[in-house]
Amino acid sequence: MSKSIVLLGSTGSIGVNSLIIAKQYNIVIEALVAGSNIDLLNQQIATHAPKRVVIANERDKHRVNHHNVHCGADAILTLIEESQSTTIVNALVGYAGLAPTLKATNLGKRVALANKESLVVAGEFIDMSLITPIDSEHFGLWYLMNDRPVSKLYITASGGAFRDWEINKMKDARFSDALKHPNWSMGNKITIDSATMTNKLFELLEAKWLFHTSNIDAMIEKKSIIHALCEFKDGSTTAHFAGVDMKLPIAFALQGEVTDEILPPTDLLSMGGLEFLPIEAERYPIWNIKEHILNNPHLGVVVNAANEVAIEKFQNEKCSFFGMSDIVLDAYEKFGDVKASNIEDVVTIDKEVRVYAN
Repeated sequence: MSKSIVLLGSTGSIGVNSLIIAKQYNIVIEALVAGSNIDLLNQQIATHAPKRVVIANERDKHRVNHHNVHCGADAILTLIEESQSTTIVNALVGYAGLAPTLKATNLGKRVALANKESLVVAGEFIDMSLITPIDSEHFGLWYLMNDRPVSKLYITASGGAFRDWEINKMKDARFSDALKHPNWSMGNKITIDSATMTNKLFELLEAKWLFHTSNIDAMIEKKSIIHALCEFKDGSTTAHFAGVDMKLPIAFALQGEVTDEILPPTDLLSMGGLEFLPIEAERYPIWNIKEHILNNPHLGVVVNAANEVAIEKFQNEKCSFFGMSDIVLDAYEKFGDVKASNIEDVVTIDKEVRVYAN
């Protein structure tokens, strides 16, 4: 019998690549969930013939070429509950991805997770045995570790849109400048998070929950050829080289084990020199809380909520580029004593932080 999946966030870059891999391995698409890119969604419906479709807004419903269309966040949860698939691919953006992750794992379904915020906000309350990360860094770490005794884990960062800017010019940077990522084409939120290094902070928190260690760090590797490194207890370090392409982690998340060629092999000679650089708090102020949050990961909910508010303010020109970090760090200090004991507390804290940050 063919494997089937439910794909949340089908029109984003992870969603599009997931459909390519699904086609390659004859994986049935039971349902598609998308936002407002209805033209692309209609193409996906024509190719993959899902049984159900969920979109964000009722006003777009008449444009969707499907007989079974539902709308809104609650419809996603109902879909997960009623679906036959045992694997849910969660490529939704931001806090909106948390409820579907919780719903799926509470039902014992496996989640191929590209929604970082789920683990950042509520890693403590999610069954990690049901999570397979779709992320080149965490995939790289998992690939390298291989049950050998590890002393430290490293992930790499591109440095984002402003890594080569003079720091005094960064304060005048605009939203459109921050979207010019040097290596990847991604959605707005993750590209902004890349420029502030919040994305990498989130990935460190994800790694903490996935691999049960706080002994994790990140550094800049401008070419995004090395995604992860493992330092072993014997003193050796191994690196994971792969092209700038998410199909490899997606293939492993959907198939479990992959032996076919998914990417062309890395061309070491054309790569030239590689350079590792430190992530400096002067350029990336969020890095000031790195050690503290790795030891207090329950505060991820505070950083995420304040960060989502800050990005919106930056986009609407209500704060500067560095103003985003100011908003997040201020909320982090203000809510430093909060600790959720359950998922309801997480939801309450999230709301309170958003009100404060606004």
